[in-house]
Amino acid sequence: MDYVAALVPPVVMAAFFIGLVVTIVKSQGGPNKTKEDAIVDAAVGSVGSPRQSSAGDSD
Repeated sequence: MDYVAALVPPVVMAAFFIGLVVTIVKSQGGPNKTKEDAIVDAAVGSVGSPRQSSAGDSD
């Protein structure tokens, strides 16, 4: 019975991962695509912008 206990967690994790991938693939495109793209573009733009260092900083 130890082999069953050893195999259950990876099988459960694999099932959830497959479900996650299927959900992601199914949700691509559709009517919300432009809204989702705009959100991602805004997030990337805010993260990608260079930060200004103050005059007192020394590197």
